[in-house]
Amino acid sequence: MQNSKRLVLGASGRIGGILRRFWSFEPVTWQTRGQSGAVSSPGWATFDPLAEPESLVRAASGCGAILCLAGVVPGRVGHGGDLNDNIALAEAAVRAGAASGARVFLTSSAAVYGAERGVLEENMTLKPVSDYGKAKAEMEGRGAALGAKLGVQVCALRIGNIAGVDAILGGWKPGFRLDQFVDGRTPRRSYIGARTLARILGDLVLGDLMLAEKLPQALNVAAPGTVEMGALLDAAGLTWTPRPAPPGAIEEVCLSTRALQRFSRLETVSAQALVDEWQYLQKKD
Repeated sequence: MQNSKRLVLGASGRIGGILRRFWSFEPVTWQTRGQSGAVSSPGWATFDPLAEPESLVRAASGCGAILCLAGVVPGRVGHGGDLNDNIALAEAAVRAGAASGARVFLTSSAAVYGAERGVLEENMTLKPVSDYGKAKAEMEGRGAALGAKLGVQVCALRIGNIAGVDAILGGWKPGFRLDQFVDGRTPRRSYIGARTLARILGDLVLGDLMLAEKLPQALNVAAPGTVEMGALLDAAGLTWTPRPAPPGAIEEVCLSTRALQRFSRLETVSAQALVDEWQYLQKKD
């Protein structure tokens, strides 16, 4: 099969770690700038995509798909990270896609929707509030524009909360406090388990070329429906204390998954199922 290789940029991050544990298909080239202890292993490429564009083009040669996980998250701002790097990295990935003929998947976030309520569809006008959301929204727009100019298929993946790589399970500490609304419920969010995320991203990057022609500019990536954050902590046996939700707190962020169902099998998940996936990932660590 031509162009069977896949390139994952930013593979030493947390999502990259999930994919490395669950993906069994080959060949995959895992890119890092050198922070990972695994870089000496076969299948790794060590270079800076922004400072070494020629290395990026070489790594992308023969690829059918490029998954760009590389980027800056809010916690890295001011510690050597610049949110504008999200845009530059996306454009670098698209240029590599143009050179190799690969389709490009850019990892985005539900933060691009801002404080919008209701079921969030990919074709909605984006109204990001946070600096991170604004940077990701601009990344999507710039990536799509460059892709259209260079003839590259570009799809932004707006990934929901990943159980265990989030501020709830992943950020829990003794004395944890959680917003509670007047109806007694805690915030409800679209979630996805680690193993399910790996399967869905695998389905996307391995999608045959006929299917890939139908890829939209953006896809929400989550399990259908929402899960209460309090229920998630309860399922994990982690204690928490409720606090009154402040004015303006968003009760629910629900990503529509109708479009994603065209490309991957989806199942509604419970808080317990999400916790089970998280605990399984910890055992594999």
